[in-house]
Amino acid sequence: MTISSLSNKKNQLRSTLRQLLRNGPLDSGPVCEAARCWLAARPALRTVALYAALADEVDLLPLMAWDPGRRWVFPRICGEDLVFHELRDVAGDLARGACGIREPSPTLPSVPIPAIDAFLCPGMAFDPNGGRLGRGLGYYDRALASARPDAVKVGICHPIQRVADTFREAHDVAMDVVIAG
Repeated sequence: MTISSLSNKKNQLRSTLRQLLRNGPLDSGPVCEAARCWLAARPALRTVALYAALADEVDLLPLMAWDPGRRWVFPRICGEDLVFHELRDVAGDLARGACGIREPSPTLPSVPIPAIDAFLCPGMAFDPNGGRLGRGLGYYDRALASARPDAVKVGICHPIQRVADTFREAHDVAMDVVIAG
């Protein structure tokens, strides 16, 4: 398959999923609970990257209250990259940033990507082979390429975002686990 046809297939899949997510009832509760149970079974994962969910993404913010002993870090877009910052107070430490996404203040302590034990990653779709289809800008793929080899990459999605194929390319970083409720 050519790069152009892969790109077209990815864009078609994104479009289909945007429509499904707009029309379907989305309940983050079961997915968030599954993520909580998964993390509870892995106490060695001390520094965990979360994200502030967009309207069509699974909201994992309750994890911080359920497990305040972990070090929670959130991404901030900085040019072409993601920079992660430690967060303690969601209400006070997140503000609208690039692309309309809630991001941590750049004044909060930054955390180097190799210091992160697990990345809980949003996406448009995930496949059975760990393939992740993002929004198309490559921020997570670039960040995850810099992660330690033993850092766990966890895809987080609503059940309707599980697909047969995400049309993975060489630059797409695979997930180790996908949690979909």
